Amino acid sequence: MVLIHFVRRFPKVFSRHERNGVAAIEFALYATIFLVVLAGTVDIGNLIFAEFQLDNAVEAGAEYALVNNAAATSSGGVTLANSISSIVNNGHGSGGGWSNTVVVNNGPTTTTSNGSPTASGTAGSAASCYCPTGSPGSWTWGAAKTCNSSCTAGVFVSIVATRNIAPFFPAWGFVTNSTTLTRSAMVQVATSAN
Repeated sequence: MVLIHFVRRFPKVFSRHERNGVAAIEFALYATIFLVVLAGTVDIGNLIFAEFQLDNAVEAGAEYALVNNAAATSSGGVTLANSISSIVNNGHGSGGGWSNTVVVNNGPTTTTSNGSPTASGTAGSAASCYCPTGSPGSWTWGAAKTCNSSCTAGVFVSIVATRNIAPFFPAWGFVTNSTTLTRSAMVQVATSAN
């Protein structure tokens, strides 16, 4: 009998003021979870966006190399490397951890770091054919070969681009502080040296 009486009075046990406090506590618990999810979404979204930018930059450089394949010569290789490096930076190279290295047929090289290009390499190397081996980002040119030999020797352009990512919320660990993204392409622009 006592139990039935208590169940009937149960809604009256808590006053209206006490029920309003429950909503504030629930909000505090849900807000914390929401903020953790939001921070993760922002950091991971920034990482994915940077990967897309890097992919597009290397792709644009590779397309330029294919369209301007006639410039992959001993006399035009330096200009081609500079042009591709500028395209890969595409306005992003002035900061934000962007850098790239463009090598035209194991010869003319342009390295751009934070907007500052540096040319190096031997222009005469662009007159030879090579059979590069390896994997993206770590290509080995090897020795000069006869053009159109069995290893598909040709004129190649190597493009390697990197970007450092700084997380918005480093203490939360969604993206590490030293995340460096790297993309590369090896483009065969001709089957014989010009």
